[in-house]
Amino acid sequence: MDAEAIAVEEPQEEKMEEEKEIRIEDLPGVGAATAEKLTQAGFGSVVSIAVATPGQLVEAAGVSEAAARKIINAARNGMNMGFESGIDVLRRRETVEKISTGSKSFDELLGGGFETGAITEIFSEFGGGKTQIGHLLSVQVQKLKNEKDPVAVYIDTENTFRPERIVQLARGAGLEPEEVLKHIKVARAYNSDHQMLLAEKVEDLIRDGVNVKLVVVDSLTAHFRAEFIGRGTLADRQQKLNKHMHTLLKLADTYNICVYVTNQVMAKPDMFFGDPTAAIGGHIVAHASTFRIYLRKGKKGSRVAKLVDSPNLPEAECMFYITEAGLKDVA
Repeated sequence: MDAEAIAVEEPQEEKMEEEKEIRIEDLPGVGAATAEKLTQAGFGSVVSIAVATPGQLVEAAGVSEAAARKIINAARNGMNMGFESGIDVLRRRETVEKISTGSKSFDELLGGGFETGAITEIFSEFGGGKTQIGHLLSVQVQKLKNEKDPVAVYIDTENTFRPERIVQLARGAGLEPEEVLKHIKVARAYNSDHQMLLAEKVEDLIRDGVNVKLVVVDSLTAHFRAEFIGRGTLADRQQKLNKHMHTLLKLADTYNICVYVTNQVMAKPDMFFGDPTAAIGGHIVAHASTFRIYLRKGKKGSRVAKLVDSPNLPEAECMFYITEAGLKDVA
């Protein structure tokens, strides 16, 4: 009798699980035509709709603001996007992976390596090693043990991506260079709008079955800095930059991706004591970044990485060398 009860219960449980998985077409007010418009605009999943704003859906599907709010609320209710306990957050944190740099001291600085599900920003003067670390992570991400064919997306804004450097780093990591290069998707961004569009297109790659685990934006602020000149354009620049950062943050959080952005710096002439170097982007970039690292040149060709902001790690520094094969600890 018990066996029969179990046999009856199992299909019912499966049926309940199937009912929980809602599609875009199941949302109120979303027919086939509206679903197609939403998908073409980048809202191809219930998750993407749940985290959207009413204005975005109005623009994408041509629905009224009231209808957009109804759709978003239904998506959020269907995904149970309310409060959760701290233990649930802790369990979800167990899915976070760490991308090693190959340097023991650098990994320790970040609690084991570059985190997925977060944005890590590195800022420095020219020649500090920001781009080198971007290349290195594009190789090292392919060594993640729990992932099948992990892919790195490299958004290049300053024409700094070099496949020859990837070959060197792949050999240093003991990987096949050609296979590594096949798992790196590179796109050259020619202006800030193009850069923002490429970030949004990453979601299309994921929907096509590409296992994206790393997104590199090198550099984050170069185009914004060049296009918006003078104090009169500062508000517009920060607004666009804020939207771009939130797109990257949504990618990191929704798909458990490591987002690595490099940032330029400026000198603060009114600072008479301490290091006058400050990152571009102000509070917008600072608040959106989960981890912030300041790189500077050290003695005898070394580099110093200082963790200046983290939600769970103390401020600390480490020293390392950038070699042909990767990063090397200072003895």
